[in-house]
Amino acid sequence: MSKVLVIVYSHTGTSRNVAKLLCMQQDWQMGEVFEAAPAAGRGNLRCVLESLFRLRPPIRYEGPPPEDFDAVVLVSPVWLLRLAGPMRSFVADYCKWLPEIAVISVMGGSGGPNAAAEIAQLVGREPALSTTFTAREVDDGSCAARLKAFGTAVASAGASQETVRPMQFA
Repeated sequence: MSKVLVIVYSHTGTSRNVAKLLCMQQDWQMGEVFEAAPAAGRGNLRCVLESLFRLRPPIRYEGPPPEDFDAVVLVSPVWLLRLAGPMRSFVADYCKWLPEIAVISVMGGSGGPNAAAEIAQLVGREPALSTTFTAREVDDGSCAARLKAFGTAVASAGASQETVRPMQFA
């Protein structure tokens, strides 16, 4: 893809670290999703409820317009095997302006493919590529090589002019 935007939501900073590293590796721009009113002191309970009931909390987006890009990479944590609520809100609110999509899920243990499937359901099409990283891989830096390969695959998808089928990038 010639112009790629990375859009991240991060509750603890782990997903933001992935997004920043990807932007640095590929020289891409970044936008960020924020909760409209962070719930200080009860944030973890709110995260659980948003996941269980697939809620869409109010958000604000800061960054370039996604429609100005050939592709976006959505980077988000997984909560209780589901897409984080604020990213769910972003995708639902911006789905008609999102070009080709790739997905990076950051999780404690599992659920990454569920998040990509939820994004596909919200936008009505499968992501071109998706991958997952554990928080441990991010924290110890072992994600860097796979992240670079993922970014290269996203960049190559547009350059080849070929249709890229949805897949789990390992």
